[in-house]
Parts: sequence; C-alpha cells; structure tokens
Amino acid sequence: MSGQNGDGRYLSIGGPATYVDRVGPDGVVVRWESRRHRKHQKPAAGSTWWAPRARGWWIAVLFAIGSVLFALGSVPGYASAVGARADTITYFVGSLFFTAASFLSYREAVDAAPPAQNPAHRRFFTYQPGRIDWWATAIQLAGTLYFNVSTGVAMAADLSAQAAHQHVWRPDGIGSVCFLVSSALAWYEACHGWAAWRPRSWSWWITLVNLIGSIAFGISAVAGYINPVTGQVHNTGRANTQTLIGAICFLIGAVLLLPERTEEARGQVTAPAGDGTIRAS
Repeated sequence: MSGQNGDGRYLSIGGPATYVDRVGPDGVVVRWESRRHRKHQKPAAGSTWWAPRARGWWIAVLFAIGSVLFALGSVPGYASAVGARADTITYFVGSLFFTAASFLSYREAVDAAPPAQNPAHRRFFTYQPGRIDWWATAIQLAGTLYFNVSTGVAMAADLSAQAAHQHVWRPDGIGSVCFLVSSALAWYEACHGWAAWRPRSWSWWITLVNLIGSIAFGISAVAGYINPVTGQVHNTGRANTQTLIGAICFLIGAVLLLPERTEEARGQVTAPAGDGTIRAS
C-alpha cells in the first residue's frame, strides 16, 4: 500500500501494519516499525547487561532462565542423575519463568497500542485483534500456560496412561503449536513478510532462532507422543534432543534481546523530495 510522498503523509504501509513509512516536505522519510516501537517505548534504562528497572531486561532474563532449565532437564543423563521427579520439577519451574516472561511481553505489546485501542493501560488483559504483535504475544502466553499444565501434571506420581496422554502430552502439543504460530507471527513482523535477509538486525536473528526453537519443540512434541493405552512414549530420545535444541535456540534469542533493547535509534532514511525514491542513509 502506498500514499503521497511529499506532504507529510504516509509513503507506504508494510504487511498487516508491521511498518509505516512517512515522508515530510523536506524529503526525510521516517520508518515506524511495530516491533521497534514496542521494544523502545521508553529510553533504554541501565546498561545492556544490567538494567533491573527495565521491563525489556526482565523479559530477556526470565526467558533465558526458563530456557536454561528446559535445556538442563533434557540433557542426556540429567534425569538419571537427579531422579525423574527432580527432572519434572526442573521443567515445571522453567515453564513458570517462560510464563512470567511471556506475560511481560504481552503487556509490552498491549502498552504499545494507541490510547484509543487501550484507554485503560492498567488492565491486565485486553483485546486488540488488529495488531500482529498482540496476536504473537497473546498466543505465546497461552502456549506457556499449556506448558505449565503439562509440566505440572507430569510431576504427579503413578499417572495412568490415559491421564498422561490427556494432561501431559496433549497440553504439551498444544503449547508447542502456540509457540510455533507465535514465532511465525513474530518473524513476519520483524521481516515485514515471510522472507527476508537482514543479518545486521538484532530482531531478525532473535525471531529466526526463536522460530527454529519452536520447530524443534514441535518435533519434540510429536516424538513425545504418549500412547493412551500403554503409556509408552513414542521416542523419548528424540523428544529430549529436540527439546534441548529448542531450549538452546530460545536461550540465544533471549540473550540477543539485551543488545536489541539498547541499540541506537535507527529507521530514518532520506529521499529527494518529490521523486518517491527511498534511499538508506
């Protein structure tokens, strides 16, 4: 979609409002990006690696801790060393960190909405279906809640095969689907489409590794299918391996959130007034 380019109005809108280019009479084009707007609503507080007063810092730290715990729980030999119950507790605690980080991400998206869409900024939950970042964060939050159920029930002793299938594997599968959909939407938002090559962008790397991690979690869920009759897991080794891969990807993505939070302002490009051509500056 495009518009006039010399009167201070918009020049183009990318995808489902993932970016908007605006150009003034002086020929300066400023790009508004939904992800960047969300991640930089306020000036970055603290340093890149230590900023406990910044919500973005906590999102990164909480996701990182959850990822480490999921990776630890899936490391070969860990369950044998600490016992099955301790292993399930490791996953459950990790899922709580994921939920806390996802809730902060969701609130970050909600707070980035125009006042008309969210007049009461203190509300925990609101409905903003016209925004891709709202869908991405809301679906991710739902996925973490399913993981809470799955890992929480898994801590119970002597589960029947039917109960394990319904309350451990099924929520895990739904949570994995939620993560995959959320990661795909986040990727689209950062790339302004389904394909892009932007290796100099923190957001590109973050959404890429998170998408890979979500695919790995999806494969893990398929491999971890629990037979409702026998209670046997389809392929425990593959499920653990893919969980480990996914957790490592999420850990990388979480760490990269820190430099993204404090990166310098970008997004302004210049174009000669009136010719409609955008040139990066």
